[in-house]
Amino acid sequence: MCYSCLHTHTTFCDGEDDIETFCRVAYEKGFDSLGFSAHAPIRKKTGWASEWHLPDERLSEYLDAVREARRRWEGRLRVLAGLEIDFVPGLIGPADRDYRELGLDYCIGSVHYLIPPRGEPFEVDGSPEIFAKGIEEGFSGDAEAMVDAYWDAEEALIRAGGFDILGHIDLIKKNNQDEHWFSLESETYRVHLVRVADCIAQMYGTSPFVVEVNTGGLNRGKTRDTYPSLPLLRLLRERDVPLIITADAHRACHLDGHYAAAQEILREIAYKVAHFSLVDFNICEYTTNLRNYS
Repeated sequence: MCYSCLHTHTTFCDGEDDIETFCRVAYEKGFDSLGFSAHAPIRKKTGWASEWHLPDERLSEYLDAVREARRRWEGRLRVLAGLEIDFVPGLIGPADRDYRELGLDYCIGSVHYLIPPRGEPFEVDGSPEIFAKGIEEGFSGDAEAMVDAYWDAEEALIRAGGFDILGHIDLIKKNNQDEHWFSLESETYRVHLVRVADCIAQMYGTSPFVVEVNTGGLNRGKTRDTYPSLPLLRLLRERDVPLIITADAHRACHLDGHYAAAQEILREIAYKVAHFSLVDFNICEYTTNLRNYS
């Protein structure tokens, strides 16, 4: 079985290993392809300071380093240059023209930030303290309003498009261990899942992309399951939405972390289209029946 991982973070942003280490480990694991997806710079576009995004002034250096790795590993490992691009309405998004001009092989579209009605923007996957402060100050303690805002942002990202992979779509659950803030089983939350699944299916029909089954929360001990969770995966299966398994690896040793668990989840619901490996990054043509990997 050949694997790939198109969601990786190196020392250029918040990862712990460099590009060459990732390439070497991927090759040793028998990967046929490896994509780098640094967190795209945000300071110039948003004015926000960040310690975990690629600095604006290092963007060209990062892309040059990935493309040099592609040359070094040619014939042994296919190396792809990408970015994980945040979506904040009116400020930044994967559909921005400047990203199209970079000659990227692909990009991941993700929601990490919420702009609440009051207070400061906050990271939904930041520390539990940041998450709690964002709800208390930005949404006057109304966690359900925060949930509404998050799923509205996800739908806006999907409709805006510009990405090839939709990243960790239910990231909001990361800081909701033991359902402290909101219930994942509530009818209200279920309505959000159905709406976003419908939105994905509708937009996939006009601008093909894949939804990632992201094992990063499992790899870092932050969640008990993948992004997305099983209920949303079932809804995506019903709508024949294609998936790709990624590790959201911040360390090279996590490149195929919990892939077997993700594969088992998809088998459980008889998912018929899922990527494990990309010979060419062509979402329309390269979909593989999951049963081929049993």
